Amino acid sequence: MVSLIATDRVTKIFEVGGMFTAKKYIKAVDNVSLELGENEILCLVGESGCGKSTLGRLMLDLIRPSSGRVLYEGKNICSLKGKEYKEFRRNAQLIPQDPYTTLNPMKKVVSSLIPPLLHYKIARNRREARKMAAELLTMVGLSPPEDILERFPCRLSGGQLQRIAIARAISVQPKFIVADEAVSMIDASLRVGILNLMLDIQRKFKTTFLFITHDLAIARYFARDRKIAVMYLGNIVEIGRTEEVIQNPLHPYTKVLVEAVPIPDPKLARERPLPKLKSLEIPSLVNPPPGCKFHTRCPLAEKICKEKDPELRLVKGRLVACHLY
Repeated sequence: MVSLIATDRVTKIFEVGGMFTAKKYIKAVDNVSLELGENEILCLVGESGCGKSTLGRLMLDLIRPSSGRVLYEGKNICSLKGKEYKEFRRNAQLIPQDPYTTLNPMKKVVSSLIPPLLHYKIARNRREARKMAAELLTMVGLSPPEDILERFPCRLSGGQLQRIAIARAISVQPKFIVADEAVSMIDASLRVGILNLMLDIQRKFKTTFLFITHDLAIARYFARDRKIAVMYLGNIVEIGRTEEVIQNPLHPYTKVLVEAVPIPDPKLARERPLPKLKSLEIPSLVNPPPGCKFHTRCPLAEKICKEKDPELRLVKGRLVACHLY
């Protein structure tokens, strides 16, 4: 597989406090190495606050790593300049979580779609850019496009705003898209439509997707024949084919995630035992435990888990970071 974008032992540390309290440091992403090839889908799952969105923003160069490298087509994006960086910026796009903050509320939709087309010279003039914008809206299922272009965001629903966010992301024909919880704020009845839209776009344009979600069911639907990566407190703990990871999780944390997925049948839900954990308390990011960060909650933890941080290693055709293997 030819790598399109990859992280090489990337770490991101945020500083909190300072003026009236002692400075503290949060390691949001800790020594993460990931690789995505062309025309690939990878779902990144984990609890809220585990560093998923931070990792996505690092890969888009929206924030810079504290250490490590992000490589685009083999080149460190921090060293890209001029035309090379402009080309990277065009080819790496974000579909944000909140559709209500996607567009400027003071400007019409047309004012959000036309500038990227002109900036990257995809359209020769405003007239051609407007025609392309209308075609994009039709592609994402918004019609009549001329009516949508002249609306202000306040006159659109959340589902419509998210479709416009998708249209804007694909307008510059990117090679890589980070979809950060792209359906979490959309009504449940509309989620499958948005997911199918992104999958259709991925198949049509062969775009590489990093799809970030905390919902295993959504991850399974979006990456059903692709790969999934499980993240816990800044570390990747398991990577493998989606069905294999969900049907037969190897890392204890992945097993807990799968066991915690809600069951629609109330009777079966009552009969199902709760996930076995030593503690329900999530460790502090300011002062994480030594060794494996999951050992304070893991029912299978051994002495080595408290002393040594496990590395990802190949187990049964997938990568797992656990001393049990």
